[in-house]
Amino acid sequence: MKEERLKNDMDALFEAVLTLRTKEECYAFFRDLCTYQELNALSQRLQVAKMLHAGKVFHEIVEETGASTATISRVNRTIKDGCNGYQLIFDRVCDTLAGKGDSDETT
Repeated sequence: MKEERLKNDMDALFEAVLTLRTKEECYAFFRDLCTYQELNALSQRLQVAKMLHAGKVFHEIVEETGASTATISRVNRTIKDGCNGYQLIFDRVCDTLAGKGDSDETT
């Protein structure tokens, strides 16, 4: 029963996130939902993932982000053995940036 409740709660959270339309709405929702430390940790993990994806080494990431080597190792392991969520975001961000570049050149 507990697992079913957790799944339902997570489904509700993800459904709520999917209704957000702008960066401002995301800021408002996540600032209400998360503590400063939680939001900072999530943001830091994404930054670490981006840097690992770009080929940065641990000591560069520690220096630039302040993340612990344990956090970097966890993110690295997730990139390699996780559900490909980071890769999905990388692909979409790259597609978005490529699209913006194309539209800028034609205007």
